[in-house]
Amino acid sequence: MPMRRAISHPVLVLVALAFASGCQDDTAAGPGVEVPSGRTLSLIDVITNAPGPKGAAARFRFLAPDLTSEDAEVAAADMQALCDLFALERTEGMVPEPQQIIISFANAAVPFGEAAPDVVQFFESFRVENGVCVWEVF
Repeated sequence: MPMRRAISHPVLVLVALAFASGCQDDTAAGPGVEVPSGRTLSLIDVITNAPGPKGAAARFRFLAPDLTSEDAEVAAADMQALCDLFALERTEGMVPEPQQIIISFANAAVPFGEAAPDVVQFFESFRVENGVCVWEVF
C-alpha cells in the first residue's frame, strides 16, 4: 500500500468561516492545498446546509485550474486523500452529523448548484465508517 503524504497547507481559518456561515456561495479561492499527485488546489468553499442524496452532507469544493477530462483517475486518488486527511477532521462536531462527505474539483470556480458545461468538474462521495472515508458510488 502506498504511503500518503500529509496535506501541508491547512486552511483552518477559511474552513472556520465556511462553517460559521453554513454555506459559502462566493467563488473566491482560498489558500493552496497540496494533494498526493503534486497538484495544488484552492478551497473554494464548504457547503453544509444543502442535503445530499443520503441526508446531511458536507461538500468541500476545490479549484484545480489545470484539471482536464483525462485526469479522472488521478483526481479520484487525490479526492480520497483529501477526504481522509483534510475533510474528515473538519466534519467532527458538525450538527447535523454529515452522512456523506462530497469532494469536488473544478478547473474554474462555479457557484454552487449552477451548471457549467464548459468547466471540467469531478465529484466523489464518501461515507464515514470506523473513522475513515469509504468511497461510494455518487
